[in-house]
Amino acid sequence: MVKQQEKVDHNIEDCIENCVACHRVCLETIQYCLRMGGKHAEEKHIRLLTDCAQICQISADFMIRGSELHHETCAACAEVCGRCADDCAALGADDEQMQECAERCVRCEESCAEMAGE
Repeated sequence: MVKQQEKVDHNIEDCIENCVACHRVCLETIQYCLRMGGKHAEEKHIRLLTDCAQICQISADFMIRGSELHHETCAACAEVCGRCADDCAALGADDEQMQECAERCVRCEESCAEMAGE
């Protein structure tokens, strides 16, 4: 039983870290995209980055305070992160910032999907 609890605690800590890192990179990427202009600064893309940053912060907050509802926020977070990862990857195959954002979003999507029980 103790081993199982340690695994759960470790998974939650990893997910919190992934959510915080994704939140940060999305906020950084918003600023980058606004400076780049063009397709990077399109309203739909900026809104998705903003949605991703916010749901990551909310999910991390729910897990940190031990909310019984963190599975629900993590499910939503996984969905948004997946969409954001796809969008960033499509916009910047040769763009370091966009690729970093896509990679962080994928990591967060995977850990949140695990927390959500998907």
